[in-house]
Amino acid sequence: MKRLLTIAAFGSLLSSTAAFAHAHLDHATPAPGSTVKPAPSEVVLSFTEKLEPKFSSIEVRDGKGAAVQTGKAHTGGGAAELRVALKPLPPGTYKVIWRVLSVDTHRTNGSFTFRVGP
Repeated sequence: MKRLLTIAAFGSLLSSTAAFAHAHLDHATPAPGSTVKPAPSEVVLSFTEKLEPKFSSIEVRDGKGAAVQTGKAHTGGGAAELRVALKPLPPGTYKVIWRVLSVDTHRTNGSFTFRVGP
Protein backbone atom coordinates (compact mmCIF):
# COMPACT_ATOMS: atom_id res chain seq x y z
CA MET A 1 0.00 0.00 0.00
CA LYS A 2 2.83 2.38 0.85
CA ARG A 3 4.45 1.68 -2.51
CA LEU A 4 1.16 2.37 -4.31
CA LEU A 5 0.84 5.75 -2.56
CA THR A 6 4.43 6.64 -3.51
CA ILE A 7 3.76 5.78 -7.16
CA ALA A 8 0.54 7.81 -7.14
CA ALA A 9 2.31 10.82 -5.62
CA PHE A 10 5.12 10.61 -8.17
CA GLY A 11 2.60 10.35 -11.03
CA SER A 12 0.78 13.39 -9.71
CA LEU A 13 4.02 15.39 -9.75
CA LEU A 14 4.74 14.36 -13.34
CA SER A 15 1.28 15.31 -14.57
CA SER A 16 1.37 18.74 -12.90
CA THR A 17 4.80 19.43 -14.44
CA ALA A 18 3.49 18.53 -17.89
CA ALA A 19 0.60 20.96 -17.48
CA PHE A 20 3.04 23.83 -17.02
CA ALA A 21 4.91 22.95 -20.24
CA HIS A 22 2.48 24.91 -22.41
CA ALA A 23 2.93 28.59 -23.18
CA HIS A 24 0.06 30.36 -21.42
CA LEU A 25 -0.62 34.08 -21.65
CA ASP A 26 0.93 35.70 -18.58
CA HIS A 27 0.04 39.34 -19.30
CA ALA A 28 -0.71 41.66 -22.19
CA THR A 29 -0.47 45.30 -23.19
CA PRO A 30 -3.14 46.52 -23.58
CA ALA A 31 -4.59 44.37 -20.82
CA PRO A 32 -7.52 42.05 -21.57
CA GLY A 33 -10.83 43.82 -20.96
CA SER A 34 -9.19 47.22 -20.52
CA THR A 35 -10.14 50.59 -21.97
CA VAL A 36 -7.13 52.59 -23.15
CA LYS A 37 -6.55 56.13 -24.28
CA PRO A 38 -4.62 56.98 -26.38
CA ALA A 39 -4.80 54.08 -28.83
CA PRO A 40 -1.85 51.68 -28.59
CA SER A 41 0.65 51.45 -31.45
CA GLU A 42 1.27 47.75 -30.77
CA VAL A 43 0.03 44.72 -28.87
CA VAL A 44 2.58 43.00 -26.63
CA LEU A 45 1.87 39.52 -25.22
CA SER A 46 4.05 37.85 -22.58
CA PHE A 47 3.88 34.08 -22.11
CA THR A 48 4.97 31.60 -19.47
CA GLU A 49 7.28 29.73 -21.87
CA LYS A 50 9.67 30.62 -24.68
CA LEU A 51 8.09 30.69 -28.15
CA GLU A 52 8.91 29.60 -31.67
CA PRO A 53 8.29 32.93 -33.46
CA LYS A 54 7.95 31.41 -36.95
CA PHE A 55 4.96 29.40 -35.74
CA SER A 56 3.34 32.02 -33.51
CA SER A 57 0.94 34.79 -34.52
CA ILE A 58 -1.22 37.66 -33.31
CA GLU A 59 -4.25 38.99 -35.18
CA VAL A 60 -6.06 42.13 -34.06
CA ARG A 61 -9.54 42.76 -35.50
CA ASP A 62 -11.87 45.72 -35.26
CA GLY A 63 -15.62 45.56 -34.57
CA LYS A 64 -16.30 44.73 -38.24
CA GLY A 65 -13.75 41.91 -38.28
CA ALA A 66 -11.12 43.77 -40.33
CA ALA A 67 -7.47 43.14 -39.45
CA VAL A 68 -5.73 46.19 -37.94
CA GLN A 69 -2.24 44.78 -37.34
CA THR A 70 0.63 45.72 -39.64
CA GLY A 71 3.11 43.06 -40.53
CA LYS A 72 3.71 39.79 -38.74
CA ALA A 73 4.13 39.21 -35.04
CA HIS A 74 7.71 38.93 -33.81
CA THR A 75 9.48 38.27 -30.55
CA GLY A 76 10.88 41.23 -28.71
CA GLY A 77 12.24 41.87 -25.27
CA GLY A 78 12.68 38.12 -24.77
CA ALA A 79 11.83 34.79 -26.35
CA ALA A 80 8.62 34.55 -24.29
CA GLU A 81 7.23 37.84 -25.62
CA LEU A 82 5.34 38.33 -28.87
CA ARG A 83 4.41 41.71 -30.35
CA VAL A 84 2.72 43.15 -33.42
CA ALA A 85 2.41 46.73 -34.66
CA LEU A 86 -1.03 48.28 -35.19
CA LYS A 87 -2.53 50.73 -37.66
CA PRO A 88 -3.85 53.94 -36.07
CA LEU A 89 -6.95 52.85 -34.14
CA PRO A 90 -10.12 54.93 -33.82
CA PRO A 91 -12.29 54.51 -30.71
CA GLY A 92 -13.95 51.10 -30.58
CA THR A 93 -13.58 47.51 -29.41
CA TYR A 94 -10.78 45.31 -30.72
CA LYS A 95 -10.26 41.56 -30.51
CA VAL A 96 -6.77 40.08 -30.10
CA ILE A 97 -6.44 36.49 -31.34
CA TRP A 98 -3.19 34.69 -30.57
CA ARG A 99 -1.76 31.30 -31.51
CA VAL A 100 1.65 30.22 -30.25
CA LEU A 101 4.01 27.27 -30.37
CA SER A 102 6.30 26.94 -27.37
CA VAL A 103 9.88 25.73 -27.81
CA ASP A 104 8.81 22.37 -26.35
CA THR A 105 6.37 22.04 -29.33
CA HIS A 106 3.10 22.57 -27.45
CA ARG A 107 0.48 24.74 -29.17
CA THR A 108 -1.86 27.08 -27.30
CA ASN A 109 -4.23 29.81 -28.41
CA GLY A 110 -6.67 32.30 -27.06
CA SER A 111 -8.31 35.67 -27.50
CA PHE A 112 -9.39 38.73 -25.59
CA THR A 113 -10.79 42.18 -26.26
CA PHE A 114 -9.76 45.70 -25.33
CA ARG A 115 -11.39 49.02 -26.01
CA VAL A 116 -9.99 52.32 -27.26
CA GLY A 117 -11.90 55.06 -25.50
CA PRO A 118 -12.84 58.46 -26.88
